[in-house]
Amino acid sequence: MADLTTKIAGLTMKNPVMTASGTFGYGLEFADFVNLEEIGGIIVKGTTLHPREGNDYPRMVETASGMLNCVGLQNKGVDYFCEHIYPEIKDIRTNMIVNVSGSSPEDYAECAAKVNALEGIPAIELNISCPNVKQGGMAFGVTTEGAATVVKAVREVYDKTLIVKLSPNVTSIADIALAVQDAGADAVSLINTLMGMVIDIEKRKPVLSIATGGMSGPAVKPVAVRCVWQVAKAVSIPVVGLGGIMNAHDAIEFFLAGASAIEIGTANFIDPTVTVKVAQGINEWLDAHGCQSVGEIVGQLNA
Repeated sequence: MADLTTKIAGLTMKNPVMTASGTFGYGLEFADFVNLEEIGGIIVKGTTLHPREGNDYPRMVETASGMLNCVGLQNKGVDYFCEHIYPEIKDIRTNMIVNVSGSSPEDYAECAAKVNALEGIPAIELNISCPNVKQGGMAFGVTTEGAATVVKAVREVYDKTLIVKLSPNVTSIADIALAVQDAGADAVSLINTLMGMVIDIEKRKPVLSIATGGMSGPAVKPVAVRCVWQVAKAVSIPVVGLGGIMNAHDAIEFFLAGASAIEIGTANFIDPTVTVKVAQGINEWLDAHGCQSVGEIVGQLNA
């Protein structure tokens, strides 16, 4: 068997497969279907400083080779997470990672500081695709300045592994990646969802309650692979790839493009055991190609 051990800055994983935030709950919801401890890392649903109700229904719709969602980060807030969820997940023997969101740099930092105090959480993933309420709703992650501001604020209070999740809805994702690297990020994950829209042609209305939503699933994979390739060439920190990964073949594409690890999202809704299957498939591919470790193929694209 090939060595699937993967390191993302200070984070050591038994294999390079993680779950994407918002698609795997807090992990506990999937415990009846898959051995959670066989997954390299579980990124729990988006957590904010204060409770959020999320958007009105409908907030999810299937599309050709994918889906759109506008859930709106529904969660009970970081204090509830610390008091009620953390005790239930802290002893799961894998990397439990919290996805942190906010509407201001101060919100992000305060939320991250609370998570920093939890011994059993070795890393956070910053979602900088959230709207900046101080700048009219523009997402932090669409400008280098906005992205860097959030990362700097969090870095001052957070001393564990800091992964920053990047939006593809930008002109140059490599520039954003460089900005967050310079601001103190230990790694970047990409891509977050692409903005999309579905219209009910009989009602002549958008299907989703807020008109637009984030598109995920197999249809976005070529965009995600391209983004990973561009970012991996630009930065010196590890890159985590995600977007439309359905099987081990998809994962190998991301490794060759420069990702050191991957996250699986939408596929969890189709097959709750997909993470373990992908890890097994990566091992089989490495064995078949005479590779001793997954690290051997990271960034080894002939282009």
